[in-house]
Amino acid sequence: MAAHAKPNHDYHLVNPSPWPFVGSVSAFIMAVGAITWWHDILPPYLFAIGLLGVLYTMYAWWSDVIREANAGDHTEVVQMHHRYGMILFIASEVMFFVAWFWAYFDGFFNHATAEQYARVAAMGGVWPPTGVELFDPFHLPLFNTLLLLTSGTTVTWAHHALLHNDRRGLKWGLVLTILLGITFTGVQMLEYSEAGFQYTGNLYGAAFFMATGFHGFHVFVGSIFLIVCLIRAMAGQFTPKAHLGFEFAAWYWHFVDVVWLFLFAAIYVWGSWGVAIHHAG
Repeated sequence: MAAHAKPNHDYHLVNPSPWPFVGSVSAFIMAVGAITWWHDILPPYLFAIGLLGVLYTMYAWWSDVIREANAGDHTEVVQMHHRYGMILFIASEVMFFVAWFWAYFDGFFNHATAEQYARVAAMGGVWPPTGVELFDPFHLPLFNTLLLLTSGTTVTWAHHALLHNDRRGLKWGLVLTILLGITFTGVQMLEYSEAGFQYTGNLYGAAFFMATGFHGFHVFVGSIFLIVCLIRAMAGQFTPKAHLGFEFAAWYWHFVDVVWLFLFAAIYVWGSWGVAIHHAG
């Protein structure tokens, strides 16, 4: 009874939950399974068991959070703290991409530096390394850029529709955003299949696939995030004043959009122009 009594404060004291323990054990099993799999000690079954445990923990734990939100446990103070947490999470994701950009530009500017003699010997003193054929930035990359920019407008449309209690606009805005995200993923897979270089064997391939591939993973996760929001919208769980889950999905999607603009401008466009200038010089 005490657990369900109305508190005399604005904070949410959560009930005991098994998911932190289950998630930790599953993550440990997944890590050990990955190590033994990559070193050919065990088949990938242990890794698969740990991965399934992590995925189930994510589903169950977030389901509990949704139930708490629907029960009214997320007061304005709790929502404010959730927003702080989401902001810090996105900031940590930004730092991941800073690392990939750093790796790319370090290779771009220091491909012929005398101190990097091993790098010069491996790449022939040119960027990209000999034999690497770059993508045309104004072909599939430009198309994907237009897709993501359009998806940013559709998710904003869905958000404004929700604020005005336009259920039809909310659902269609989410549907269009999800379809655009899935299309982006498909086009990126097509682009990768036509790549004139591989992840292994040269610094350019590793930097390119880590930066664009990590972003592609974010698009995939963001699409799942929006699909969950669509399911919840169909169930009528969002209101103009209570839709924190959708708000976070929209933040995450706009973050994905902005990161892609930097990737397109820096790695695809400026990178290809810079290579042409270096080779001309």
